[in-house]
Amino acid sequence: MTTIGGVITIDSPYTGHVAPGSNPQLREVPGARIVKMSVGGMDNNTYLVQCAETGATLLIDAANESERILELLGQEAAGRVALLVTTHQHPDHWMALKDVVSATGVPTAAHTLDADPLPVRPDRLLVDGDTIQIGDLELEAIHLRGHTPGSVALALTDGGGRVHLFTGDSLFPGGVGRTQSPEQFTSLLGDVETKLFDRYPDDTVVYPGHGDDTDLGTERPQLPEWRRRGW
Repeated sequence: MTTIGGVITIDSPYTGHVAPGSNPQLREVPGARIVKMSVGGMDNNTYLVQCAETGATLLIDAANESERILELLGQEAAGRVALLVTTHQHPDHWMALKDVVSATGVPTAAHTLDADPLPVRPDRLLVDGDTIQIGDLELEAIHLRGHTPGSVALALTDGGGRVHLFTGDSLFPGGVGRTQSPEQFTSLLGDVETKLFDRYPDDTVVYPGHGDDTDLGTERPQLPEWRRRGW
């Protein structure tokens, strides 16, 4: 367990398991630092992805507990937050968005199809394949249709060649995100298969919008069962 800065205690080594009220966790990978923190009663994950060389930082999902997120940003990335991405339009993923933007002035981004319900109009409208530059880091926006019309995942390839996927509510350990119809499920599973599983190797890490991390190798054998059961 390490205290960085002196206010928020950040746990290391990284396990990927955080819970409401628990300490954030730090994962260091070649060229980047990833901080994961659970916020709010729905165990939403908020992530900082920081360029190890420049300190430039991406915030993914200002989901809840704006004071706690702002404290974390002040400690870990004061003045260095380059962008705030909202993975999709559901309110539990943006309840702190307005307060965080008001306090920091950080520019925001979301997919064009999920922009209208957000309390802050995105400065940047993402589409499939867009590149997000954070210092020396590049992340790709991947449009995954089904949980919402404009859900996005973000793919970071670290300096060692390993891929890190921030999937919002589109992919979890044990299945894809919740959908409202068979058509939406088919769309989401199809996108997840073709844009994630068919593209990235088994050691690709998955950082979901709630709960623990997983990797594509763990989930890949379950794809036929997900399709059979329909959720």
